Amino acid sequence: MAKVCYVCGKGVTTGNQVSHSKKASRRTWGANLQKKSIEVDGKPTQEYICTRCLKTMKKGN
Repeated sequence: MAKVCYVCGKGVTTGNQVSHSKKASRRTWGANLQKKSIEVDGKPTQEYICTRCLKTMKKGN
């Protein structure tokens, strides 16, 4: 399975890398994912979570 955020589903984004001469070539951007231990159904599991979700979870909403 590809690396995507367990909470929000954020993953790889694609787009164009544009040079000074405006020549475009395809490239990808990866989300800032960290592997963290969280509780899923009462059991601790290792999951990939993006840093924005980690920050929100740390707040304790």
